Amino acid sequence: MNQTIHWTEHGQSMQAMWGGDSRHPAPTQIQTISQISAEQALQQMRQNIALLWRGDYHQGKQLLAAIKKRVHSKARMHNDFHKHRLQQAQHSRLFQQLLIEIQPDGQISNNRAPNVAGAITDVYGSPNHTNLLLPLHLLLGYIGAHEWHKTGVSIPALNGQKIYVPYGVFSPVRGEYLQLVAEAHLPEPCHSAWDIGTGSGVLAAILAQRGIAHITATDNNPRAIACAQANIQRLGLTGQIHIQNTSLFPDGRADLIICNPPWLPAKASSDIETALYDPAHQMLQSFLSQALNHLNSNGQVWLIMSDIAEHLGLRLTEALPQWIQSAGLKVIQKTDIQPTHPKAHQHHLPLANARNREITSLWQLSAQ
Repeated sequence: MNQTIHWTEHGQSMQAMWGGDSRHPAPTQIQTISQISAEQALQQMRQNIALLWRGDYHQGKQLLAAIKKRVHSKARMHNDFHKHRLQQAQHSRLFQQLLIEIQPDGQISNNRAPNVAGAITDVYGSPNHTNLLLPLHLLLGYIGAHEWHKTGVSIPALNGQKIYVPYGVFSPVRGEYLQLVAEAHLPEPCHSAWDIGTGSGVLAAILAQRGIAHITATDNNPRAIACAQANIQRLGLTGQIHIQNTSLFPDGRADLIICNPPWLPAKASSDIETALYDPAHQMLQSFLSQALNHLNSNGQVWLIMSDIAEHLGLRLTEALPQWIQSAGLKVIQKTDIQPTHPKAHQHHLPLANARNREITSLWQLSAQ
């Protein structure tokens, strides 16, 4: 949010800070509108003319929904991952062309618009103090994430206690793998554990609930660090869990090292996707290659992985076992579970062939 956008409105020169998705260029042509059909809007947006909505806020949301419906109805449903990602990027760039202006402290002048200071604060760390120009679809995502943050995610593996996750941090809405961690046999002894890439802190909290006395949770995402600290404090686990800002491992050794790395070997196209995409499995391979150097005698490494990359043709079936062996580790237990989220059982969505066959596994590893 450091680029100033200029446009002319009713003969006056206007400006605001640009808050759009960094992977797409900021608009160079802006036209203000308060009424337009979805088809007319699409024609202009496809000519790289950004439309700044000045009409009723809820009508603006309806316009965006109508635009998306038209675009998606003509889109091809790909089961090829790369074609699907390319189409996603193209759609994202198009939808970014419908804009809304936010005045200082989350105020929006459009009729019936809400105050969005809370959502803006969740994303940027503080309310906006200058005018901000945002794609409407991005603002709606911020608002939705803010509502999820306030509501929290109930975690059965934490006896129903909630984890609160802001925008930009991976949310543990897929709880099936959390139950695997809550039920797996711990190494003996198990006085210390590390949660590498902790995100929301949920895995560290589950290990603390299981009675492990000394836990270090690491991450290098400032949003994740703040999120994990808030959750650990809220759960009353600060005496057991220490949060550390580092890319992978802290100093020393542990009895148990757990990691839930990104599952898909592709380039993230936004900050929020870094928990999902890891180019060439770089984090996964770095984690495995270094883990043994940080493991106490009789310790274990727990790796949480989905096999969806294999079903998408992005990773060979034999690759992960080979990486484990090359790292000087061996598999002592592998526990599988089928995802329960809605997309896993819907056949009309992109990549359905892979999603319908996906298995999530807890790999329990030890030194060879």
